Amino acid sequence: MRMDKGQQTDGPIISAFSGGGFKVDDGVYRALLITPVRADGWTPPPIGVLTADDIAPLLALDPFPEFLLLGTGPSLVRPPASFVRAIEARGLGIEAMDSRAAARAWAVLRGEGRWIAGALYPL
Repeated sequence: MRMDKGQQTDGPIISAFSGGGFKVDDGVYRALLITPVRADGWTPPPIGVLTADDIAPLLALDPFPEFLLLGTGPSLVRPPASFVRAIEARGLGIEAMDSRAAARAWAVLRGEGRWIAGALYPL
């Protein structure tokens, strides 16, 4: 599935779902950590044991992101309460949704110029 960009923005944009992953620029990533400046493949732990350390590169973003889009895979899965508390304790909001919805939200929000971070589990 291809996703059309709304407005142009700097940085990586998830343009399609391809080969079981997320198409970003010239790469396809099965799981993804994404910021306004870069996209990297990710080997996430099972969602039930996700910790803030697992998304450390996103928490090092400067300036700090407005919030985190957490794509939880093919369906919405609530992240561990301890993960949510740890993220919120750092002053970062979190929005959990299925990974396809998170990818679409990424494109829309970055098109608006929002400074966000994303951690997307495989589709």
